Amino acid sequence: MSRIRILPEAVANKIAAGEVVERPASVVKELLENAIDAGAKTIRVEVEVGGKRMIRVIDDGHGMTHDDALLAFERHATSKLRSADDLLSIATLGFRGEALPTIAAVSRLLLETRDEAEAEGTRIEFAGGKLVNVKPAGLPAGTTINVADIFYCVPARRKFLKSDTTELGHIASLVTHYALANPAKQFILTTPTQEIINCPPAEKLADRVYQLFGRQALEELVEIPAVSAPFRAAITEPALEPEEEKASLTVSGFTSRPDIQRMNRNGIYIFVNRRLVRDRLILHAIHEAYRNILPPAVFPATLLFLEMPYDEVDVNVHPAKIEVRFRRSQFVHDFARDAIRQALMGARPIASFAAAAATGPQTAGFGNGPFSGGMTPAPVESGVPRAIIPPIEEIGVGCGVGSDGGYDLTVAPMQPVEQRIPFTSGTAFGAGEAPVRISTAGNWAANLAPPSADAPASLPRPEQIADLKPLGQVSASFIVAVNGEGLWIVDQHVAHERVLFEQHLEARRAGKVKAQRMLMPLVIELSPRQIVTFEKIAEELAANGFEVEPMGPKSVAIQAAPAGVGAPDAEKLLTEILDGIERENAAISIETLQAKIAASTACHAAIKVNMPLEQSKMEWLLDALAKTDCPMSCPHGRPVVLRYSIKEIEKAFHRI
Repeated sequence: MSRIRILPEAVANKIAAGEVVERPASVVKELLENAIDAGAKTIRVEVEVGGKRMIRVIDDGHGMTHDDALLAFERHATSKLRSADDLLSIATLGFRGEALPTIAAVSRLLLETRDEAEAEGTRIEFAGGKLVNVKPAGLPAGTTINVADIFYCVPARRKFLKSDTTELGHIASLVTHYALANPAKQFILTTPTQEIINCPPAEKLADRVYQLFGRQALEELVEIPAVSAPFRAAITEPALEPEEEKASLTVSGFTSRPDIQRMNRNGIYIFVNRRLVRDRLILHAIHEAYRNILPPAVFPATLLFLEMPYDEVDVNVHPAKIEVRFRRSQFVHDFARDAIRQALMGARPIASFAAAAATGPQTAGFGNGPFSGGMTPAPVESGVPRAIIPPIEEIGVGCGVGSDGGYDLTVAPMQPVEQRIPFTSGTAFGAGEAPVRISTAGNWAANLAPPSADAPASLPRPEQIADLKPLGQVSASFIVAVNGEGLWIVDQHVAHERVLFEQHLEARRAGKVKAQRMLMPLVIELSPRQIVTFEKIAEELAANGFEVEPMGPKSVAIQAAPAGVGAPDAEKLLTEILDGIERENAAISIETLQAKIAASTACHAAIKVNMPLEQSKMEWLLDALAKTDCPMSCPHGRPVVLRYSIKEIEKAFHRI
């Protein structure tokens, strides 16, 4: 008896659909690409229940004739390829002829279309891959595709879908991507209760960025002017043919200023010939462009367009067409890196150099270097603490000249504010102007360089931190203290951050998080992705001291923020929390969400660097730090203290 059998066509179609249709956003992607390839000027996407119940895509493209509409549901039927040679130079977004048959195989699909040259349109209905009805209809030119009950006939796949808000978030991100890639077209995304995106045609990419993300986002970006160069072959690549020497690569777009930092890569959009792609090579080029400009483990926001001859890139390497392969990969990588780097170097924040000139050459660290300020005794009298470095307007982090002429963006010199930080027992939160300090959690000890003879600092155990006596500060940023274990250096910002983090978590669990109201509501614009995330965690934000009200389709008003977070930081804190929720983290536990919010809040409310502290304030902070559950690292994983043990000091002075 034969063990090998041919699968029924219905089963084969469902298997093939699994490669193309992963979730509702996959359906939207395929239908959007078809609409764009059809020359549509306006594309409207309507979704219900995150796309699970219904997805409708309406376009005003050239439409299809009756025969073409029926043929479109045959597997591998397409108008975009004629021979195998066409695969070497694909100019359209779609080309395989798989979208409609695979979508129809796992849903109830209704197609309404009319070719612009015909007087009558066609209505076709499928259910689970079976043709149900075909009839003529009076329709406007263009195509409307209604996809209902996705995966209704494949229950095993349907149960793997995420929450409605998560699926809607994926769709919003996808429409955002295609709207960015096609600024001359109008894109609309709606649900039964709201209009998430409505972008009329824009003349320039900057206008489209403004439509989607708002004025502030546009002001935070540096334009990458369109720059072109002929392809060159790397040493390991074949030499160029004579006709290939005329081909060129063009790079353009926008990238964020060095002081704008993100916790993830969600703000990076890469387009190759107007096709959204996910490419490690280009991601690495962006990372290299920001080397010595951004701190480790944070990311820029980048909108990058690469234009090249179609035969220089292979888009037929992934079922979802989101990965590509470049023929001259090394040249593409280096040219993209250099274009971004050149744009960044041409837009250095002038205020940073003015601040550096006022205090002498800056290196990495606080002030004129981590330890260049000398040890200063704690002030005896109270008063307004002075700033070691003048404040830098509109710059979120400090800048210094690195070894390669770049910036070292690690710490923000901020002007402390009088009586903003209480240092009394029982006070839940301090406040002040906080830098955007973004870092990924991890094993902080593993990230430290091994101690050398010049710096014999060691990492202590938590129980050794008790009974610290402060001696003074270094650069008004590090507390120097002693106890029976040796000499200690404590980062005052992250130490206070650890204290506030645990206090906030304790208050949240008790339902007693304190809030402070704004004198005036702070209205901010959110991206479509942030709006979806906000709706998902709005209840938890309220429990953590936020009072935020929707103010239109893309704006919210912050009425109150957690106690200790001033108005200038409230917007940064809210957007940081929204951006910190990972795309795929739909099933995030409430405990993890609470910890993320507490960590961000503590960072913004903690005392700052370059802030002189009185003796009593240093004593309070060291005592509070010793009482925390984890005094050795901040909530983001950075080290809080270093210790120079008595033995290490004696060894450094050759006494043992």
